[in-house]
Amino acid sequence: MIYVDNSATTPVSEAALEAMIPCFREQYGNPSAIYGFGQEAKKLLESSRAAVADAIGAKSSEIYFCSGGTESDNWAIYSACERSRGKGRHIVSQAAEHSAVLRALEKMEERGYEVTLLQPDRYGTITPVQLERAMRDDTILVSIMMANNVVGTVLPIESLCETAHSRNALFHTDAVQAAGHIPIDVRELGVDMLSMSAHKFHGPKGAGALFSKIPRIPAPYITGGGQEKGARSGTENIPGIVGMAAALRDAADNMARDSRYVAMLRDALVARVLEIPGAKLTGDPENRLPGHASFVFDTGKDGAHLINMLSEEGICASSGSACSASSTEAPHVLTAMGHGSASRSALRITLSKYNTMDEIHAITQRLPSLVAKLKSRKEASIS
Repeated sequence: MIYVDNSATTPVSEAALEAMIPCFREQYGNPSAIYGFGQEAKKLLESSRAAVADAIGAKSSEIYFCSGGTESDNWAIYSACERSRGKGRHIVSQAAEHSAVLRALEKMEERGYEVTLLQPDRYGTITPVQLERAMRDDTILVSIMMANNVVGTVLPIESLCETAHSRNALFHTDAVQAAGHIPIDVRELGVDMLSMSAHKFHGPKGAGALFSKIPRIPAPYITGGGQEKGARSGTENIPGIVGMAAALRDAADNMARDSRYVAMLRDALVARVLEIPGAKLTGDPENRLPGHASFVFDTGKDGAHLINMLSEEGICASSGSACSASSTEAPHVLTAMGHGSASRSALRITLSKYNTMDEIHAITQRLPSLVAKLKSRKEASIS
């Protein structure tokens, strides 16, 4: 099997696995318990919080653990709206956001908030000028992702954040695809809130975090026993949190080396795929995640056909977000970028440090014939 769908999920790293195992066997106490065994788990929780904070230039007090990227995105949006109700009810985002943001914004609209969705350019980016034009005196929140999950484009978050702050709005960024893959310093970026998910950078599923520098704790999204300083109730997932911290620390320590390697694989892949007649690279050709490549083909067929054909060849790829993989609709990101009907034929190949050049050779040897086969079916149906 060749696995090249690392934007969907990643294998757990050895560093994360080794850190987690004791939490299942020896250090399984409840961190809310006041006796010594529970307090040992509390120490693991807080040392993990410090490690996650250090990896993104934050303070430990600004890190809140949760179940993953979707909850973190939802929580950030809900909390910002709750904290800013007295100022206004206008939110700005963009049409190519992950569904975790877009669906959360729909819920806020149901509660009487007004949402403006900016349209990305053909590369999938948003400019500060666009954002400035959309801002209003009653704008309370801007939520724009750091790196696009479908095309891999890295957005100008620092500039966008400055624009939002110039109008006294909070700024949240979904960094689920970016964390662990490109450098992040929340102080330099200036963001108020940032969302992460462990399984996107070789940590376990079911663990995520929200960075929030808002003076008060994020408005509770889940209520109960008052864990996470009263911000997020429920017994903390200590194995997942410990694994997340270990994975993020490992990713940060080796980022320069791993990024060079993965970008080298990606560039070789892109060069060979673009030799296929009708193939087009989507997203920004330069300003993109190191392991991310996304294409459209003029096959006239839904991308699921190509994904299934690749699967039969032992290659695991995707057409877009794993969260909407069962949908046959064109990826909303590519549609927002203006790719029209070509969006239906999308192929996303995302690489990690565990991929090899031999795998790139295998993919690029098999892909041309599969695309040609789909094209022949298109021509036969027309005739």
